[in-house]
Amino acid sequence: MERMLEKLAAFHNRSEYVELNWAGSLEEYLGLVRERPEVVRSAYQRLYDMIVSHGTTEYMDSKKKVIRYNFFLDETNGGRDAIYGLDVPIMRIMSVFKAAAEGYGPQRRIILLHGPVGSSKSTIVRLLKRGLESYTRSPEGAIYTFGWVLPGRDGNDELQLCPMHEEPLHLFPLEWRQQALSELGLQHDAAREHLFHDLCPSCRYQFQTLMEKHQGDWMKVMQQVRVKRFIFSEQDRVGIGTFQPKDEKNQDSTELTGDINYRKIAEYGTDSDPRAFNFDGEFCVANRGMIEFIEILKLDVAFLYDLLGATQEHKIKPKKFPQTDVDEVIIGHTNEAEYKKLLANEYMEALRDRTIKFDIPYVTRVSDEQRIYAKEFGPDKVKQIHVAPHTIEVAAMWAVLTRMTQPKKHNLTLVQKMKLYDGKVLPGFTQDTVRELRKEADREAMEGISPRYVQDRMSHCLVANKGAGNVNPFIIMNELAAGLRHHSLITNEEQRGRYSELLTHVKEEYDDIVKNEVQRAISADEEAISRLCANYLENVKAYLQKEKVKNRFTGREEEPDERLMRSIEEKIDISESRKDDFRREIMNYIGALALEGRHFDFRTNARLYQALEAKLFEDSKDTIRLSSLVSDVVDRETQEKIDIVKSRLIKYFGYNEESATDVLTYVASIFARGDVKEKR
Repeated sequence: MERMLEKLAAFHNRSEYVELNWAGSLEEYLGLVRERPEVVRSAYQRLYDMIVSHGTTEYMDSKKKVIRYNFFLDETNGGRDAIYGLDVPIMRIMSVFKAAAEGYGPQRRIILLHGPVGSSKSTIVRLLKRGLESYTRSPEGAIYTFGWVLPGRDGNDELQLCPMHEEPLHLFPLEWRQQALSELGLQHDAAREHLFHDLCPSCRYQFQTLMEKHQGDWMKVMQQVRVKRFIFSEQDRVGIGTFQPKDEKNQDSTELTGDINYRKIAEYGTDSDPRAFNFDGEFCVANRGMIEFIEILKLDVAFLYDLLGATQEHKIKPKKFPQTDVDEVIIGHTNEAEYKKLLANEYMEALRDRTIKFDIPYVTRVSDEQRIYAKEFGPDKVKQIHVAPHTIEVAAMWAVLTRMTQPKKHNLTLVQKMKLYDGKVLPGFTQDTVRELRKEADREAMEGISPRYVQDRMSHCLVANKGAGNVNPFIIMNELAAGLRHHSLITNEEQRGRYSELLTHVKEEYDDIVKNEVQRAISADEEAISRLCANYLENVKAYLQKEKVKNRFTGREEEPDERLMRSIEEKIDISESRKDDFRREIMNYIGALALEGRHFDFRTNARLYQALEAKLFEDSKDTIRLSSLVSDVVDRETQEKIDIVKSRLIKYFGYNEESATDVLTYVASIFARGDVKEKR
C-alpha cells in the first residue's frame, strides 16, 4: 500500500521549484537579457505589464468608451477580491501607471487612493500585491538579482545575496555602463533610468573589496557573481513592503530604511561597515516591487523626509550610509478625514506636490453593488438558509440611494436617477441625461452607506435566523433600519431620518417588482399567450387590410375587435394616435421575417410580449382570486390555481416553497387593499 506521505508528495511540483530558483553566471544572465529585454523592466513597467497581461474588455457607458481591466475581477482567485463598478477610476489609475512605465514623470510621485471607508482602496492594493507575486512566478514576469560567492566560516563557499535584490546590470561601472547596455541592445531613455542606479552600500563594499583583491581585474570579480531568479513575496518581505503607522513612541524611521545590527559591530569594528547593517527596512525590501502605506497621511513628520526622497529622487538614506537608489511603486490610501487634515497642514505642501490623488468612490450601479454582496451571500456561499429573490437587490438599492445626490434638474426622482445609472431606459431620458447627471454631482458616492454595513446586517440576519430558514427582503430592510440607531458613522438625526426614508422608496420599488413577478407567474401560460397573440394579429391584419374577421364561435363575418386590440396596446402605452403606426410596424416585421423564410414568435418582440402578459394577467386575476389568500377559507379550485402560480414562482424566479407563499400572500394583501398598479 502506497504510503500517505509519498502520495501527498506527488502534489509538489519540483520542476517548478527548480525553475523559480534558477541560478547561473552573469554571462548566462546577459544572454537572457539579449533574448528577453523585459527582464530588466522598472517597477512600474512590471506592474503595468502584469495588469495588462490579464486582458481588457471594452464597453460603452453613456456614449463613453470604458475599458475594464480583467485583472481587477480577480478571476484567478475565484473573484474573492473582485472590484465591481469602479472601471472609470481604475482607468484613470492605469493611465498614470502607463505614463510612469514610459518614464514620463508619474514614476516620481506617490499614488494616493482616497475615498470613504469601505470603497475598495485596500482591496485594490491587495490585488496589486498579490498580482505581482503571481506574475514573478510566471515566465513572462521572471525577475533576477545577484549575490556574491564568498568563503564561509566553515571553509565552504557561500552565496550572499544582495539585500535589496538589485538588478545585476548595476554591476557594470557607471563610467562605461551606457556602452555596455548599448551592446545588449538597451538604449538609455526615461523608461530605463533605473538601470543607471548605483550599487547598494552592501554590494558596493563587496565590489570594492574584490576589485582590490583582484587588483582591478573586473572579469575576475564577476566570476564571483552568481545571478539568481527570485519571486516577490509579501510574507517573506521580498519585493513587497507594507508600512502601517503605529504609536509614535514605538516606531522610528529606521523601519523604512533599515537599522544597525549591534551584534555585528564587535565583529566588524564599526557601525558604518555595511556588513553591520540590516538593509531590511520597508523601502529596502520593496526595491524593484511596490510598497504600500496604510493610512499614509497618519505618518509622523520624521517619516516624511524618507518618503519624499524615495518618491522624487528614488533614493533613501540609511543611517550612517550615503543615499541609496531604489526603484519601486509607492502607493498609499487614506480616508476623507485624513485627507482634509493634509489640505489644512501647510507643512505637508511638499507631500501634496508629489502626490497623485485618485478618488475611489462607492458604487452607484445597483447591479454592481449586488455583485459585491453576492460574493458573500450568494447561493454557493449560503447553503443552510434560503435567501429569497430580491433580498440582496433591495439592500443594494438602499445602499446606492444613500450615496446619490438629489438631481438638480430634469424633473427626476432619486429612484429614477438610480435606475438611469444602472442602465435602465426611462421614457424621456437619454444617455446624454446620464452624463449630465454625473457631471453635476462631482462629489457623488464619496459619502453614504458603506458595503460593510450592509454585509454586517445581512450576516446578523443569517446568524440570528430571523426568518426561520428564510431571509426575505422585509427582514433585511427591517435589519438595515434597526442598525442605523447604532451606526458609529451616523452622527445626526437628520441623516438617520433621510436613510430611513430611503428605505420607504426601496419598499415601493420592491412592491412593483413582486407584483410584476406574480403577474408574470399568473400569465405564464405560453399556450394562452400564443392564442391571445394569434387573435390579436388576426384582428390587426384585418384592420389594416380593411377586411372582416370570422367569429370562430358563430361563423359570422365581423369587424375587427378594436376593443381587444386597444386593451393590449394600452398595456404598453400605445396612444390612440399611434395605434396605426404600431400595428403597421408589427405587420411589416412579420412580413420581413416571412421573406427570410422565418416565422414570427411573440417572444422575440419584448414590447408585444409584455403587453400580452399584462392583458392575460388582467383577464386571469379575477378567476384566480389571489385576494382569497388573506381569508381563512380557500376553495379547492382556487387553491389548485394558486399552487400552479406558486410552482411557477419557484421554477422561474428562484423562490422556495415558503418564500413563494410569503410573496403571494403579500401581493394578495395589496390586491385586497385595491392597491393595484399595473406594470406598464
